[in-house]
Amino acid sequence: MWIARWRVDKRYRQAVLGPADDAIEVGTLDYRAAVKQALETVGTARIAVRALADGPALTVRLAVEAYIAVRNARDSRRVGRETRSDSARRLEKYVIGREKLRKGEAVVASPLARVALHELTEANLRDWRISLPNSLKATAKQRLTSDLKAALNAACEQHRARVPAGLPGIIKLGLRAELADEDDAVPLARENQILSDSQVSSLVQAARQLDAEQGWEGDLFRLIVVMAATGARFSQVARLRVVDVQTGAGRLMVPPSRKGRGVKSGHTPVPVGKDVLDTLMPILSGRPKAAILFERWRYEQQSGSIRWRKAARGAWQTPSEIVRPWGEIRKRTGLPDVVPYALRHSSIVRGIRANLPLRLVAAIHDTSVVMIERHYARYIADGLDALAAKAVVPLLATDETTLQAR
Repeated sequence: MWIARWRVDKRYRQAVLGPADDAIEVGTLDYRAAVKQALETVGTARIAVRALADGPALTVRLAVEAYIAVRNARDSRRVGRETRSDSARRLEKYVIGREKLRKGEAVVASPLARVALHELTEANLRDWRISLPNSLKATAKQRLTSDLKAALNAACEQHRARVPAGLPGIIKLGLRAELADEDDAVPLARENQILSDSQVSSLVQAARQLDAEQGWEGDLFRLIVVMAATGARFSQVARLRVVDVQTGAGRLMVPPSRKGRGVKSGHTPVPVGKDVLDTLMPILSGRPKAAILFERWRYEQQSGSIRWRKAARGAWQTPSEIVRPWGEIRKRTGLPDVVPYALRHSSIVRGIRANLPLRLVAAIHDTSVVMIERHYARYIADGLDALAAKAVVPLLATDETTLQAR
């Protein structure tokens, strides 16, 4: 019988590896196989010791809870009030569970939540992916998977001494997107979200009308105009400052997105028309250059009354603030399925159809050429066909062209 024996804190431990090959039978181990098994056994045991050295074992639940706390704190700083992130809602619903809420049922935790990080395997992660409901859209599934991957990787970085060195590889392979059913099912640029210039114009005009009727004082209209003109994300437009409007150069200096890791620096110059700059003039005059460009009224309920009154002006904070007015805008334009992000999709496709270099389109919209090629391939092909058609010359002369040549 092969036995592995090793030392831990001045004491020896041992584990049975398997029967020796004194007699060749099924399941016996020769010397090399026994050494390999011993190294794996001792390595696993030492990993477990390190994992428990500084307290209870790190689990998927603890990693996810730490990640949720960071995301909630970040989102709260951005909006200036206590809030919960979308990542928290997704991870609670499909990974760690949650207790019964005032307006919601309790959610049972996934078996994955109980797994210790030093024991986590690719099979654990794949089983979790398979267990996700079929009703969950591919895009939602990918966002959820990205959140879990970020949580586990953050735990790996923070507790490197307590987790196996190969854990990042396990996370990467275990949560890798399934090519067969994921890539074909993520139509980020849906056909009905690519709007014509006239449709974009109708949305902008409807925003102007709604703004006047509901007393937005131009705040809603100007925001929608700039989103349509630049193709920037809501989070970028909301962070524009007065100094970012360069009327002489006819452009806006759009701040970088918050996507990805690290802190991005530098603003992107995006050309806009004179009509857009004229629309912004009322909120430029007399304001400090460092002031947030777009603001809106905040309301508070009058004491002892059901009436609300204007309290103070402040910056736009989250995309949810335009959900209600946008619903009315698209209703008025007869585009019931259009989302605000369609303004970005349409701006990107507009640049592609104008035969702008893809690198320029990507730079203006703060994205990558790879992302544009992946999600807007059909429009790139249309533009290339148009360019190629201009290079076609007649090779077989007709009688008329022959006479003209003479």
